Amino acid sequence: MQANDNILDLLKEKGTQVARAARRGVILQPGAIGDCILTLPLADFMKSCLGLGGIDILGHTEYIGILPGRSCVDGIRSIDSMDLHRLFAETKAFDLADGDPLISVFADYAWIATFLGEPNSNFEQNLIFTANCSHSAEVITLSMKPPKDFCEHLSDFYIQQFIGQSGLTLQPWRVRRGDCLIKATKADVNRGRELLEEINVDFSEELVVIHPGSGGLHKCWHLDNFLAVAKELSSRGIEAIFLLGPAELNRFSNATPAVLLRKIEAAGARCLTDLSLTQVLGLLSCADGFVGNDSGITHLAAGLGVKTLAVFGPTNPAVYGSIGPAVTVFADSTAAFVKEPSAALQQELLKVLMA
Repeated sequence: MQANDNILDLLKEKGTQVARAARRGVILQPGAIGDCILTLPLADFMKSCLGLGGIDILGHTEYIGILPGRSCVDGIRSIDSMDLHRLFAETKAFDLADGDPLISVFADYAWIATFLGEPNSNFEQNLIFTANCSHSAEVITLSMKPPKDFCEHLSDFYIQQFIGQSGLTLQPWRVRRGDCLIKATKADVNRGRELLEEINVDFSEELVVIHPGSGGLHKCWHLDNFLAVAKELSSRGIEAIFLLGPAELNRFSNATPAVLLRKIEAAGARCLTDLSLTQVLGLLSCADGFVGNDSGITHLAAGLGVKTLAVFGPTNPAVYGSIGPAVTVFADSTAAFVKEPSAALQQELLKVLMA
């Protein structure tokens, strides 16, 4: 009899595991790389507290493609490959025929968190209707930006919203600011080393990656600050590599990109341009330090556990600061942040970087 009871218990446990694995969640995140990284604590919370077998992110693949296998995210879906714009239609005019592709998009999910649409909007109502065409699902609509008087971290704001709208009795959840959100793979490290070998980097020296860009010019510390930091690092035998995309090449060039590249070379630094996000991740996985503004690449460096020095201007680092085990924030909200270099702040940054 005891053996039969044990077998029944094992079957029940196995059934519970299968049922949990079948319950999945998805987050609709249309933002850029920084937004996606700061959404990872919400994804972790949903998996842990809702007992989900997996969590997907539906967003722009150029930003979310790096997440599966390196974070708590299990899968991704391209927001550009589906007609989500249809969900913005007037609710009265919205209808779905059997077999509509939109139904299959959400058919696998028990929980759907969306940063698209507003509470009680056409989008939300149409999304609820779509999800429930195939099964019973919970839809939570979240705001991307907190109120002006909000002084906690943005990731906490996302989770607080979710708890408040879920209808469940869930314990408060605080985001651990020292967590590594992303783990580089061996292939990432090898990819980074290949990039560095192409520009003849000496692997016996320390390596600091500098990214002077951000989504908006108002968040970019004056370029001469980064050049001065690079020059000082070079004088101490530390390899400094500027990471530049098309936006930085245009934004910081007085005439042509060649002008900027000459400035970087004069500071004793090297430069890598137009890398894919996967290549950037590989480069950062080989770095001993990183210096940047409030940007998605800074969030990526911090999330990987790289020693990250983030310079904030008009944005509040208490709300938008990077999550990671080795993040130091320097704040300067004065108008001079963008307009002129600051030798004092350069020295503060170098003191921490060299410690």
